[in-house]
Amino acid sequence: MAAQVNKDMIISDMLQLDPGIAAILMASGMHCIGCPASQGESLSEAAMVHGMNADELVKNVNEYLAKKEAQ
Repeated sequence: MAAQVNKDMIISDMLQLDPGIAAILMASGMHCIGCPASQGESLSEAAMVHGMNADELVKNVNEYLAKKEAQ
């Protein structure tokens, strides 16, 4: 089974799971991924600050992880 993320996960934990997640978050408009403060935030918290839908981000990241696992 492919790894999955949820909106309560800390961003740094997500990036340790797969560094490729950073590209998905940045493409969605979350450009602060490299900021030290963002590393301790949950995906839900970061999405709220950026006016983004955390559930949509989770869906996109989990689709990426599933595709990667299938390769």
